[in-house]
Amino acid sequence: MASQLKKIDSLLSEKRIKLHIFEPSDRKIWTVVGTDKEYWFDPDLDFCSCPGYYFNNECYHLDNFPSAMSQNQIESTTFSDDEYGPFIGGLLSEL
Repeated sequence: MASQLKKIDSLLSEKRIKLHIFEPSDRKIWTVVGTDKEYWFDPDLDFCSCPGYYFNNECYHLDNFPSAMSQNQIESTTFSDDEYGPFIGGLLSEL
């Protein structure tokens, strides 16, 4: 239980849930930085590509997303639409 609380604290305090906004299209991609790589994360679809979700359909990233939002513990970065394709390619290569 202590290790789970430590993971949650790290998720929030380090702002490991990230919103990537592409302009001018306003496309949005959510990711979460795990212990070994970055995962695709979509709170609207209730989906995370992390192993916990994949193997157990349980994800502390999704469970703690509302807290991260309410505590403003989300990192947001803006990119050009020209960077969308390479960004998606990099994200998919890690799946």
